[in-house]
Amino acid sequence: MILLVTNRRDITMDYVVAELRRREIPFYRLNTELLPQSISTMSGQDRKKWSICIDDHEIRGDKVTAAYFRRPGAPNALDSVKDQAEKKYVESEWGSFLKSLYMRLEGIWFSSPTQIFLAEDKPRQLILAHELGFDIPEGYVTNNWSLVKKLTNQHRTIGKPLREAVLSGDNERVMFTHRIDALSESDAKAVALAPFIVQKEILKRYDVRVTVVGTNVFATAIWSQTNAETEVDWRQGTRTDLKHERIELEELTSCRCIALVRALGLKFGAIDFVCDQEGKLWFLEVNPNGQWAWIENLTGYPISKAIVDELEEISFG
Repeated sequence: MILLVTNRRDITMDYVVAELRRREIPFYRLNTELLPQSISTMSGQDRKKWSICIDDHEIRGDKVTAAYFRRPGAPNALDSVKDQAEKKYVESEWGSFLKSLYMRLEGIWFSSPTQIFLAEDKPRQLILAHELGFDIPEGYVTNNWSLVKKLTNQHRTIGKPLREAVLSGDNERVMFTHRIDALSESDAKAVALAPFIVQKEILKRYDVRVTVVGTNVFATAIWSQTNAETEVDWRQGTRTDLKHERIELEELTSCRCIALVRALGLKFGAIDFVCDQEGKLWFLEVNPNGQWAWIENLTGYPISKAIVDELEEISFG
């Protein structure tokens, strides 16, 4: 049986579910926010001896042959738990249970949660990409005002978060990649607050999303430069009509994409490039567990099929 670890609202996992059903492969979709509704047990001696009973269905560790870690939700305590301190305790305990479950599935993950977490290190990504021969925009990971000022004086530059892309709170908002306007000395304290990624801006022809699944490479041009609001970051704004087009990468570039994902210890990676006005690709970053369903939907790429192929190979290989 293949175990799918995600949440109820994960539309991307729906594509995998459809492909598994088409092939009539046994699976269970574990929406982890519902775990507190289960009766679950783990052995302290045997990593395969665990079970989760939920909705009249039992998942047993000795029956799971492959697993896909997608977007697990934080466990939600039952409504009967009213006290906030108790609620926090219950949810924390279920979170710990999940961590142990992830460890017990090591060796049969499509991509391990541990490797996904380590692969989110953007400076590490840049180092590996450079070592593999990708072109990297000039820049720094820094909170050094002098370096930031020097780069912005020499080039048009962009800035983006090192890790956290969402500002939580009453006015929650996403931190998109943004163009850095002319800086003055009054900006020095703000720059010094925390390190961020500052790079020379590459004037784009279009953005490129490369989805790697095992040895499969699916490259898509995203024509972001047709709209002012998506010029710097194609995810920004309200444009849902950006043209997505299948493109072929040079063989060397495809091989490097596969090598980068492997170097990160993964079977999947969503790699972002920009294509400049001369047709040269510049590496930006890789999302080790990124979204891909919209790419399949707009291009017809068989990404879900490739993922299920990998899960089958893990199960029966």
